[in-house]
Parts: sequence; structure tokens; C-alpha cells
Amino acid sequence: MTTDRQPTGADIRRGPFRPGDKVQLTDPKGRLTTITLADGGVYHTHRGSFPHDDLIGAPEGTVVSTTAGIDYLALRPLLGDFVLSMPRGAAVIYPKDAAQIVTQADVYPGARVVEAGVGSGALSLSLLRAVGDGGSLLSVERREDFAEIARGNIEDFFGGEHPAWTLQIGDLADVLPTATEPGSVDRIILDMLAPWENLDAAAEALAPGGVLLAYVATATQLSRFAEDTKKDGRFTEPVAWESMVRGWHLEGLAVRPEHRMIGHTGFLITTRRMAPGTAAPERRRRPAPGAYAEEGVPVEADQLAADLGERDVSAKKLRKLRRSFDARRRAREEGSDGGEQDASPDQQADPPSSKPGADLE
Repeated sequence: MTTDRQPTGADIRRGPFRPGDKVQLTDPKGRLTTITLADGGVYHTHRGSFPHDDLIGAPEGTVVSTTAGIDYLALRPLLGDFVLSMPRGAAVIYPKDAAQIVTQADVYPGARVVEAGVGSGALSLSLLRAVGDGGSLLSVERREDFAEIARGNIEDFFGGEHPAWTLQIGDLADVLPTATEPGSVDRIILDMLAPWENLDAAAEALAPGGVLLAYVATATQLSRFAEDTKKDGRFTEPVAWESMVRGWHLEGLAVRPEHRMIGHTGFLITTRRMAPGTAAPERRRRPAPGAYAEEGVPVEADQLAADLGERDVSAKKLRKLRRSFDARRRAREEGSDGGEQDASPDQQADPPSSKPGADLE
């Protein structure tokens, strides 16, 4: 067994605590604090302190007490904990979305994966976990400052450089043709403002059956990417969704949903590469009226009404309403003149009511 491989996290995530390990401390109220152990270090808090040496050499799940007698549970942070507490340059992809990406894009050990828009490296961590040492992850980031933060976070989590990871600065459309062979990439993940601009580059790089997944924040981005993907003709019908996570309060018999939840963070949309020269099957589902407008032609008002669920009023119902309104109008006019006449049954006015506005109901 060779020993010259770079660390990928396994060797630093098991066994007793060592200097340099990140440790997550949980206080009696459930509040979390992450520290990095160091020989001779001391953790200070307004509720006392304790030396790092109390944890170094101890197993995970150890409880350590401060000088004020406050107990802290010590564990290594999980991937989700690390992502939510690591330094950020850009907003991170939440663990709930990263898990969906790994599963729905079917990122497997040994896969050749490309991601564009590294940000702070949150998704990169999950993708590297999924491809393993035998796969490859090419991460493309336009901003050098974001790339620097992502590199630091990834090396911090894995304890060094990951052997499957390559980070390049630039635009995906420029990097992809020079970094990969046509039809050699298994999965492409796009986390950017305009992912539809890279459809051509993605189609050239993806192997037949390869998955293209985009992570977008708004419905307009979602619609644009979906429609451009359909027009491209080299991809299957796209599928879109979002995920929401709600925790539960567990206290004896008081078991209920938490008051807060992680709601909308972004939309995920996937499609797959068709075989070269193969046209995607024609969509058979009839689109909703007004769903598509000719380019440069304003959408008709009746199309918008149909989209909003507005329905026409039938002629029969309109005649009936008119008779009712006429009857009410005549009753009001006769009442104002002081006359007292019996109305026909279909013109009978409503009985008086003390409720304000009753004659309008």
C-alpha cells in the first residue's frame, strides 16, 4: 500500500483529537462553537475557560468543563457544520441543495465532473467526497479572490490538497475546450448568473447521457435556462425542483415542527446530453395558452387572462345578473319616490338589513 497519496480527509476524521483538528463545542443550551486545537492553547469564554490539552488525545464525544463548571460536548464538525461555519467569499450552496445535486446529478466514485462558479467551495467539498480519489473535479471560477478562499476551505477540510481536484481561473467557455476532451465529461454543474450562455460548451464536453445541472436563484433564470435548453436540441426535456427543510422540536410528548425552516434557497434544473446527431423527442404536452409569445410580438391580453385563470362569463349568466341589477335599481328608485309596489318574484328586492352594505351583497 502506497503512502505518498495526498490526504483526502479520512485520516484526520477518525481517532483521538490531535493538534490542528477542528472541534465543534456544544454548550448546555445547544449553541455551537468551532475551535482549532493547538498545543498549549486555551479556549476562553465569558463562562470560564479550559486548556486545549484537555481535549488533545481524548476521543470524540468527550465532555470538557470550564473553570466555571460549564460542560461542553466536543465532536469533530460534520460536512454540513463545516460548510455553514467556514469563511465565505460568496454565498454558499446549502447542504440541503448540495445533497440534492450529488444525488440528482448522480455523481459517483470515479466520475469526471466539472463545476463552474466555485464561490467559497461549499459544493466542491460534496463533489470531491462523491468522486473520491479515483475521480476528477475541475472547478472553474472567474474571480481570483473567491478561488483563493475556496482553496483554503477545501485544504482546511481535507487536511491538504485533494488528489482529484483541479482549480482554474477563467470563464467556463474558454477553459472547458482546453482542459477536457470533447465528450469526456460525465457531469457538469453550473452555479452562475447566466448558465444558458454555456450550453454550447457543455454540449461539446459532455459524454452522451451525461448530466447537466444548473443551480439558479430566481424563476426568470429558471425559465430562461429551460427554454434555451429545449431550443438547443442536444438535451433531454429539463426537470426542475426546489427543496425545503423543516426541523422538528423533540421534548417528551411535545413533538412538533420547528417554528423556523430553511425555505427557498435556489432552484435546481437538470437535463441530459443526447447522442450526437440525435434529435430530442418532440414534446407532446400541450402548452398552456399564452405560455409562449412570438419574439417581438406583445402578448395578447386574453392570453395573459388565460394564464391567470380568468374565465369568460356566459351570456346566460350575464342576462341573469342584468335582470337582478335592474330589479335592485328599480326597487331603489321606487323607494326613493315613496311608492309602494309589489315586485314580481324575479324582481323582488332583498329584505332590508341592518348590516352596512347589505344591499351590495
